[in-house]
Amino acid sequence: MADTVGEEPVAVAPIVENVTELANNGTVKSAATPEGIALAYGSLVIMALIPIFCGAFRSVKHQQQQKASGEKVDTMTSKDAAMFPVIASCALFSLYIVFTIFSKDYINLLLSSYFFVLGVFALSHVFGPIISGLVPASVPFESYHLHLMKGDKEKKDYIINYGFTSYDLVCVLVCALLGVWYLLKKHWIANNLLGLAFAINGVELLHLNNIQTGSLLLGGLFVYDVFWVFGTNVMVTVAKSFEAPIKLVFPQDLLEKGLEADNFAMLGLGDIVIPGIFIALLLRFDHSLNRGSNTYFKATFAAYFAGLMMTIFVMHVFKHAQPALLYLVPACLSAPTLLALIKGDFKALIQYEDHPSGDDKTEDEKEEDKKSGKKDAKKDK
Repeated sequence: MADTVGEEPVAVAPIVENVTELANNGTVKSAATPEGIALAYGSLVIMALIPIFCGAFRSVKHQQQQKASGEKVDTMTSKDAAMFPVIASCALFSLYIVFTIFSKDYINLLLSSYFFVLGVFALSHVFGPIISGLVPASVPFESYHLHLMKGDKEKKDYIINYGFTSYDLVCVLVCALLGVWYLLKKHWIANNLLGLAFAINGVELLHLNNIQTGSLLLGGLFVYDVFWVFGTNVMVTVAKSFEAPIKLVFPQDLLEKGLEADNFAMLGLGDIVIPGIFIALLLRFDHSLNRGSNTYFKATFAAYFAGLMMTIFVMHVFKHAQPALLYLVPACLSAPTLLALIKGDFKALIQYEDHPSGDDKTEDEKEEDKKSGKKDAKKDK
C-alpha cells in the first residue's frame, strides 16, 4: 500500500502495512524538502529492485541445486494461492484485535524477538559467503555435522541432518550482532539490512510452479490490498502499532539531520516479494527457452519499476493512500502476456512448469512408467 500522512507519502507492505506518524515523542516532525523526498524515494526504488534482481537469479541456482540433488521441491499450489489472501486477511484482522485488546509494547516485544531469530538466519543465508570470505586466516577452518535421528540402524529417519563450518559460526555471530543492534536501537540501517535479507530470501526460496498459480496469487492479493486500504481502517491501525523489519525505510530529512533523521518514507516487503517471486518464475522460464536471453524477466522487471513509479506519482498527485499492488499487479501480469503474444510464446508460457507433475509427463514417459510398473509386478509374483 502507498499512504500519505500530512504531506509525506509512505509506501508499505500488502499484508501488514506501516505508516509514518506525525508525532515523535510529542514533537511534530519537520517537513521534508523536495530534495529529501526525491532522495528517499529514489533510494527506496533502488532497494526494491535489488532483492528482486538478486533473488531471481539466486532462485535459478536454487532450482538447479534442487534438481541435481533430487531434493523434494515445495512449490505453491493453486489452492495455496487462492487461500493466501484469505489467510492474510485473517492474520491482519487478528493482529488488529490483539493490538486493540492488549498493550502494543508487549506484543511488539514478542514480535521483535521472533523476527530477530528469523533475521539472523536470513542474514546468514544472504551474506554468509561475503562474511566467510572476510574471516581472517588465523581462524581455524573446522567442519561439523549435526545428526538427530529416530529409529534403529535398519530403519532410521533423520530429524536433523545439518552440516556447517567454523566460518559459518562466525557468520552467525556477526549477523546476531546486527540483530541485537536492531533490537536495541531500531535504527533504520539495521532495519534495512534485515528487510533486504528477508526480501532476497523470499524471492529466492518461495517458488511459484507455473504462470496460472502466479496470476491467481497476484490477482487475489490485488483484491486484498484494495479492499483493506480503501474499505477499512484496519490496515492503517495495525500499521501504526506494528514494529518489525517488514519494510524498507529511508529518511526524508537525511540531508538536514544525517543518520539521526527520523522522518521516514517506507516500502513494505510484500510489495517487493509478491511481485518478485512472479518475476523470478519468468526468469526461470527464460532459461527453459535456451535462447541466451532473459527477455521476459527484463520486460516484467521494467514493468515492475514503472508500476512502482506510478504508485509514487499517484500518491503525490492525489495525496491519498494508494494500494501499491493496484499498479504493480497489472504491470507485472500484462508485460509477459503481451510479450508472449507478440513473440508467439503464449502457449509455452502457459504450459511452463518448474517441476512438472505426473500428469504433465510426455506420452513416452508415461509409457515407460507403465513398463516399469509391469516389471515390478512380475518381480513381486
